[in-house]
Amino acid sequence: MTAPVALITGVGDSTGAALARRFAAGGYRVAMIARNTARLAALEAEIEDARAFVCDVGDLEALEATLAEVRATLGKPAVLIHNAVAHSFDGFLDADPAELERNFRINTTALLHLARALAPDMIEAGSGAIMVTGNTASHRGVPKYALFAPTKAAQRILSESLARELGPKGVHVGYITVDAAIDVTWLGPEAERPDWLRPPPDWPWPREDFYAKPAAIAEEVFHLAHQDRSTWAFDLVIRPFAEAW
Repeated sequence: MTAPVALITGVGDSTGAALARRFAAGGYRVAMIARNTARLAALEAEIEDARAFVCDVGDLEALEATLAEVRATLGKPAVLIHNAVAHSFDGFLDADPAELERNFRINTTALLHLARALAPDMIEAGSGAIMVTGNTASHRGVPKYALFAPTKAAQRILSESLARELGPKGVHVGYITVDAAIDVTWLGPEAERPDWLRPPPDWPWPREDFYAKPAAIAEEVFHLAHQDRSTWAFDLVIRPFAEAW
């Protein structure tokens, strides 16, 4: 039998790469979508059965063309993971309002386009999974998140609407909220990170326990995508054991 296809957006060097590795290890041919050509090429060379597709998902016309290329190259995706994210952390009085629209396009509108393109094939097959990675901003707004949190909240509500419509048709939609700082390289040295992205001075545990590990996040996404249909979950919130919440 031909291996199923998993399409993953936002394949960076942390969670996205971990997702690509986990689904490839789970028997999938993986379509990796991101903007960074060099990073995708390195992952394509590393991960067997993974194929790179360079695309900015915020460019909706380019996204549609890329999805057509994925189908022609690998086949119809059985799993979609929307991991791409755009964010802004400036105060609302200082930030460019255009950032809100850019963030919305990547976080939410792109998800709508992905679902519209891929869900019909899943409905026809009577099975499939659409997984969306989110964060605490999808549940509440905090200072300096005014141009980011609304787009993640909309993303989560869109995902819930998709879940309610697609579930009875055999397509599982799940939203994974990572309520934690993720151990990602692009944050730079710990000492240079903002306070909310590093352990507090009185942190009593090993410092690595403050961060969610990308491989562990990928494992949870894989599990959610393969739940028995008699016990599907939609809202999955994950956090390190010592995370305050």
